[in-house]
Amino acid sequence: MNIGLRKTIAVVLLALVLLLINFIAARLPLRGDLTAGQIYTLSPGTRALLAKIEEPVSLHLYASRDAAGLPTQYKNYADRVEEMLRAYVRASGGKLSLAVTSPAPDTPEEERAQAAGLQAQQIPMSGEPFYLGLVVTQAEQQKAIPTLSAQREEFLEYDLSSLLHSVQQLNKPKLGLLTKLPLAAPPFNPMMMGQRPPTRGQIVYDEWARAFQIVPIQPGFTSLPSDLAALAVLHPTGLGATQEYALDQFILSGKPVLLAVDPSSSWFKRQGGQQAMFGGGSPDTASDLPRLLKAYGLNYDAQQVVGDSRLATPINLGNGQVSRMPIWLSLTAANFNSASPATAQLNSLLLIEPGSFTIDARTDREIIPLLETSPVAGSLPGFTLQFSQPDEVARSLQPGAAKKTLAAIVRGPLATAFPEGRPADPASKDNAPPASTTPSLKSGTTTLLVIADTDWLLDDFSVRRTPVFGQEMIEPINDNLAFAANAVEFLAGSPDLIALRGKHSAQRPFEVVARMEADAQAKYNDQLAGLETRLAEVQSKITSLQGKSADGGRLVATPEVLKSIEEFQAKELEMRRERRDIRRALREGIDALETRLLLLNLLATPTLLGVFGLWFARHRKRAA
Repeated sequence: MNIGLRKTIAVVLLALVLLLINFIAARLPLRGDLTAGQIYTLSPGTRALLAKIEEPVSLHLYASRDAAGLPTQYKNYADRVEEMLRAYVRASGGKLSLAVTSPAPDTPEEERAQAAGLQAQQIPMSGEPFYLGLVVTQAEQQKAIPTLSAQREEFLEYDLSSLLHSVQQLNKPKLGLLTKLPLAAPPFNPMMMGQRPPTRGQIVYDEWARAFQIVPIQPGFTSLPSDLAALAVLHPTGLGATQEYALDQFILSGKPVLLAVDPSSSWFKRQGGQQAMFGGGSPDTASDLPRLLKAYGLNYDAQQVVGDSRLATPINLGNGQVSRMPIWLSLTAANFNSASPATAQLNSLLLIEPGSFTIDARTDREIIPLLETSPVAGSLPGFTLQFSQPDEVARSLQPGAAKKTLAAIVRGPLATAFPEGRPADPASKDNAPPASTTPSLKSGTTTLLVIADTDWLLDDFSVRRTPVFGQEMIEPINDNLAFAANAVEFLAGSPDLIALRGKHSAQRPFEVVARMEADAQAKYNDQLAGLETRLAEVQSKITSLQGKSADGGRLVATPEVLKSIEEFQAKELEMRRERRDIRRALREGIDALETRLLLLNLLATPTLLGVFGLWFARHRKRAA
């Protein structure tokens, strides 16, 4: 056998060995995740959720891969989703199965995808539909994520685990609702027909009712249902010790709670307006649970309203006057926690005269701020705001030096607010504690989502109602409703889901390029701004001269005027050329870097292989 044939056989065998290694490695149960943030590693909460699956669950991923013109980002994300789903299947112990389909237009596969509720997206250039969605089925239950969006890549694991949990729920989970706010519409009363239109409920109640069975907690309650998935306590006022004890025991039992208190409720301000005119305030304007909050390490002053000049909301004062109200906070994405599923995808919120929390840090529990002010936020006494105009409020507000926490999640062990046990029943004759066979809980581990405002739940501050052809069109004006839905769904889901966090994106930003762009922009911004100013002045002079050159529609320009116009037009042309050069310079360094990276990507592998080949050949020659 000659040397050339031996080399050919060796190359073929090497290729076969590489293919065999790749084939075997793909089927080994061992995996290594070297990505930043461990984006391919399942969280303990997901593994705990998978361990609780009792009946087999089938996953069907619809991912269009053959459509012409698909963006590379989409293809990469589709691969990311499939790999994550395969990690779920491997960790499920045989309880999950995965099927992957690439639906083409006008095929039975596309019809099945549409029948399952998946939504088609459009390829930007061709307009051809493509799909990336997931259908999960267990027994007769089927649920889907209509569109898996790369915008939620950090929450891919949360969304997948949440879908898996929901498909195993045969009935709607129960949400307890304790509030004096008029969220639900009053029951229909036929005796009131023709007298006045019935009061309608708030849209947030309808949104919650889509996903939950709402259980109203009646006034005077002494215990809370044990089968609630979560409890929403909104603007608690007038609660007695027995009711506070019932709340305390419910919280310590491990059930999650949404608690919204308010130092200045606009709803109850309006209701108590008549009384306030004579110097008194509405007794329900401020809400608090001082005994419980103090025991749980949450410091909240029900008399102080937060103001922030940077987040002030423009309000119409009438007669064409608009002023910025610093105690109406228009929050943006910069004020939200981007790592929590409850707030990560929000863009704007409106809070009306909110309060704030400071939370005692303890090593045995977790504190996750959700909503924060800017560093200049201050506080004002709530009683001073009844008849204050925005400019008066702005003058009275003293800026602070640190951000204030408007909403947060507290997770971990809590100690009871009633260490002495069940309080005495004031209705009993001897004022003795009621007999009970259930021992009082002294501590417990749970999740609290607290927010120091309640007005954000009301339609007045979350939607716009517009009559259209006899029908009422409802348009959200911010993300208040989305936050309400997110918060309750987050709490009422499995405890394993609550522990999940957003992970890093698989799309790694090129930080060097970002820094270069920022540096170049800073370098040329002043120069470009000055040029734009001079250009605007030249254009203004040209317009002025051209206006003077007309008289009743007849051209009367003197040679001097025409010469001036030509000179300014030449200057304008030169300035526009200079502006193009400046903008080209902004990209010059970046384009050069991209070229170097392209060459590096193209030449690195062949160069390394060549160096290795030379080294190997020399090594063999010496050995021979």
